[in-house]
Amino acid sequence: MKAVLLVGGFVTVTAVATAFVLTTAMARVLDPHGYCDSGFSRAVSCNYRYMSRSTHQGTPDPAFADPSRPPPEPQPDSFDATSWAIADCPRNAIAKRLLCAPPAAAASAQAAGDDHTTGLPRPMPWLVTTAKSSGLIEALHVETPLALAETLRFYRAALIKRGWTEDDGAVVASDRALIAFTTSDGPALLRIFSANDRTNVDLSRRKSDARGAAMLPRAGQAMLMLGNATDEAVVIAINDQAVKLEAGTDDHLTNDKDALRKLADRQKFELPPGKYKVALKTASGAAENREFEIAAGETWGLMAGKDGVPLPVHLY
Repeated sequence: MKAVLLVGGFVTVTAVATAFVLTTAMARVLDPHGYCDSGFSRAVSCNYRYMSRSTHQGTPDPAFADPSRPPPEPQPDSFDATSWAIADCPRNAIAKRLLCAPPAAAASAQAAGDDHTTGLPRPMPWLVTTAKSSGLIEALHVETPLALAETLRFYRAALIKRGWTEDDGAVVASDRALIAFTTSDGPALLRIFSANDRTNVDLSRRKSDARGAAMLPRAGQAMLMLGNATDEAVVIAINDQAVKLEAGTDDHLTNDKDALRKLADRQKFELPPGKYKVALKTASGAAENREFEIAAGETWGLMAGKDGVPLPVHLY
């Protein structure tokens, strides 16, 4: 815990980070919320990480008060949490078929428990999940081997069940779906698209307007920030534009003013909206290729995870 004395008041910042690899025997003890229950064989381990930061604005200290000025307005507390999980499926083809066999095309999604960080619904099986909860947004990214049609059925049923109303103008095709929802807590968006051997899901609910975000792209553009959560150097290439990041480089991406001020210029840039190819390679040689999608007006983080797995995190 770190306490900083400022003129006019106290600000207390608390940061918590938890990281572990789960096996079947450890799961009930270390993961009571079932975050690592991927829907695959129980022999498949899971790499899970959770980080949170909270800021509390205390009572101003009279010793620093300026009698010529009115007392400062009290500032609200803020909370920012990021989590991700990677199902550690074997790379060997035979072992992968035994432990992480893809479901049949007509297989139904299993109803996993709601994501613990955001409270948003998450289907099983899944390969990668990331989550962001802050004063600006609740966002969940899921990569699943389920067919797009079944993934869409799961989300429509789960979201309607919790009282969300689907807006007019939904776009549904064989390889993608885009649906806006109205909720009691603000507008929400469900975006699903097929890429390589998986279906990608991005579900988000914005909790405040754009004035609350520290970093926004210019009109018609999207913002991307890069980070490295591994203990080795990585190279991230976005459509062949490569950036090298040293170990542990800003592994808690957030749309917070203080954090963004420290982020190197090469780790934050604007992009036209669209689908992007990502190539990620670690110093030890592990490499992954992936696609992710970003829309105009959105701010995303792209984190390097274990074994070179790209981890998209929706920040705003």
